[in-house]
This record gives sequence, structure tokens and C-alpha cells, in this order.
Amino acid sequence: MAEALQNMYTYLSSQIKSIGVTDVVDILIVAVVMYYIFRFVQDRRASKLAVGLVLLFILYLISDLLSLNTIKFIMDNIFQVGLIAVIIVFQPEMRSMLESFGGQTKRLKSFSAKESKSNVKMVEEICRAADDLSADCTGALIVMQRSTPLGDYINSGTIVNADISSILLRNIFFNKSPLHDGAVIIRDGRIHAAGCFLPLTMKTEIMKELGTRHRAAIGASENSDALVIVVSEETGTISVASDGKLRRGFTRHSLEKYLTNVFVEPSVKKTKSKKKNEQQPKSKDETESDQDTQKETKGDVK
Repeated sequence: MAEALQNMYTYLSSQIKSIGVTDVVDILIVAVVMYYIFRFVQDRRASKLAVGLVLLFILYLISDLLSLNTIKFIMDNIFQVGLIAVIIVFQPEMRSMLESFGGQTKRLKSFSAKESKSNVKMVEEICRAADDLSADCTGALIVMQRSTPLGDYINSGTIVNADISSILLRNIFFNKSPLHDGAVIIRDGRIHAAGCFLPLTMKTEIMKELGTRHRAAIGASENSDALVIVVSEETGTISVASDGKLRRGFTRHSLEKYLTNVFVEPSVKKTKSKKKNEQQPKSKDETESDQDTQKETKGDVK
């Protein structure tokens, strides 16, 4: 027993000593990737599919250990085409995950990178329109594009390309308007398109009282990082869909606060940081350099 423990200790020591910097980096990268994959899958339909694949793998190991030839033969054939099957089964989730990862590098080019004043006006107009539509129980669907392009959805509607105005939004969603059934897409701080069709979510646990608008809002937020505002035609309730989740019961003030945190605060912080860097006291060397430059300038003027 002691000899076995000694051999195990020697083996583990040799393995630990052989670990280099590249091995540590490799392990950390794999750990980070697995963590984000787990976070992405846990709240989605893919989590149930992943559990099913794990159970199949466990069944394969059991059949191999117990020599269950028939089950092992079936499992072998299943896993031979396993990669293709995984791609087919997880296609919506994989597309959403890749779009989410790709959008991280463009995050600074979204609304949050624009001037805070224009963002404040945009938020005010949208909140005013949502409040008026809610009071009249007029259904509405407003998509605010961020880093993920929504060209596929825009092509399904009509290009408007107009400044954001609460009056214009109310007119678009007026029940006699030809564009009121679709979604309005806001891009680059402007009403870019109206009457657009959005993909419906495939989630089955959504409340029965939620209609097509809410399902379309969740579906659009699942396939992109867009933020979608919904006004219920039946109750006038204002909801917001983001990252595949629907938050309900917003008022004008709570919606304005939520949108400000998303689209205004980052740009304000960025502007303050820039001003702070510009106002930092100069070093002694920089001050002396500025004085020398002023002296040279005065000499040139004389």
C-alpha cells in the first residue's frame, strides 16, 4: 500500500513539475470557454439537449464496461455522426452564441459610443411614445439595434430613415396604419425601418397570455444583442426583451431609467473620463516644455 502511494506521489510530482507556462495558459483558455458555454446554455432550450447527450455518453460507457454488444453497436453508429447531429440539433443556439461572441468586439460602436445628448433625446422620445401607446392600449414592437446587424429583419420591412419622434412612432403603430403589424427597427439613433418581421422564440415555457409580439421580441433578443420594447395591445403593459429574457411591468419612468443605464450612462462615463484625462496636471517636464515653446513663439513674433 505504501509503495502504491509512493508511486502515485512520484507520478503526480513528475506531472506537476512538467507543467509549463503554455500548459497553464491552455488550461485557463479552456476553462474560460467552458464557463461561457455553460452560462450561455444553462438558461436556454439547449440545456435539456445537452443533458440528453451526456446521458447517451454515459450509456455508451456502461455498455462498453458491461460488454453490452447490441447497445454498444448502436452507440458507436450514433457517435460516428455525432458532430453533424450536434451541429443540426444545436444550430439556433450555436448561431446565437457565435453572434454574441462576435458582437463583443463591436460593443463600443453601439449606441453607448455615441454622444450622450443624442442618446438622451432618443430615450426620451421612445419612452414618451411607449407611455402614450400604453395608455391607448395600442400594440407596438420597437427594436433597438446595438452591435449585431439586423439586416435580415430590415429587409423584410419598409425603409423609413427618419429622426426619432414620439409622434412618428405613434403614427406608425396606429391600428389603421399599413405598418402597424410589424416591428420598428432603430439603428444609429434613427428610425431605420418599419413593418419588419421578427423570428418567434422556440421556448415552450412562455406564459399563455403572451401573444405573437412578445414571442417575436424574445426571439429577436435571442438571435442578437438587440433590446426590444413591447407594448401589449390587450393590457397596455410595457415589456422589454433582452438576451432572451422578458421583463414586464415597466412605467415611463422605470423604462427611461432602464434605457438610460444601457444607452446613456456608458457614453457619459466615457466623456467624463476623457475630460478628466485632459484636466490632469502636467508633469514638471511637460510644464518646462510648454514654457520653452511659449518663449520661442514670443521670439518669432518679435
